[in-house]
Amino acid sequence: MQPTSTVPATDASLLYPSPLKEFWQAFAHNKGAVGGLAFMSLIVFCALFAPWIAPHDYSEQYRDFLLTPPVWLEGGQWQFLLGTDELGRDLLSRLIVGARLSLLIGLTSVVISLLPGVLLGLLAGFFPRILGPGIMRLMDVMLALPSLLLAVAIVAILGPGLINTVIAIAVVSLPSYVRLTRAAVIGELDRDYVTASRLAGASLPRLMFITVLPNCMAPLIVQASLSFSSAILDAAALGFLGLGVQPPTPEWGSMLASARDYIERAWWVVSLPGLTILLSVLAINLIGDGLRDALDPKLKHAA
Repeated sequence: MQPTSTVPATDASLLYPSPLKEFWQAFAHNKGAVGGLAFMSLIVFCALFAPWIAPHDYSEQYRDFLLTPPVWLEGGQWQFLLGTDELGRDLLSRLIVGARLSLLIGLTSVVISLLPGVLLGLLAGFFPRILGPGIMRLMDVMLALPSLLLAVAIVAILGPGLINTVIAIAVVSLPSYVRLTRAAVIGELDRDYVTASRLAGASLPRLMFITVLPNCMAPLIVQASLSFSSAILDAAALGFLGLGVQPPTPEWGSMLASARDYIERAWWVVSLPGLTILLSVLAINLIGDGLRDALDPKLKHAA
């Protein structure tokens, strides 16, 4: 009878680490990205549970407390932690409810621009002589125009409002997805696994959406996170110009627009929405940096 081996069995988790765990370790290595994720988690939590978190109704006007300063300033009231605006509405409640619209605009515009952008990029990459030139020249024309000016022109044609704001921002963001997808596809088409799929008889839709597209998702995810922050900025800019979400619906940009006449005697009415936009965009950009570090194999190995 042969003696049994005394070599301990190797832990399978050490040989085959979880992809999710490996991703989180690479993401957590970027402390700024972790801080941005924590801040955006707080914003998302406030947006989801705004009706229960907001201390007051965002549209209720307290006529006895017009332009009340924040609680830490002289004349502040504990009833209104961040003060009130020119109509006596609670700023904290309006910022919390406004987060819902700002995040909704950002998320919806990214999805609306991502889907057709990826499709056009795939077509331009797989058909570089037939469809590629026409698609890319159209994207070049769109990129030649300043993004905010193009968004203003679209909203001016369609009319102000939430839906038209989303459409305008999605159109402005479209060229970046098309160009990025096309470049990634062209880089993948000469790989051995694509050649093997062709020889195995894979159809064109299978090659495009199942074989090639998953290997192009890493840069697209990073671009989507950065476009999310740009969409919030564009929505705020359109709201500030009076072309975005219309009052009295709270949206961070429209709050800035309605309060700009009071910046000298009530700085908090303008500064707090502007600071919220600044911190949110900064947090999303930091998350994008963390995603880039976690999804890029070269950066992961370097770390």
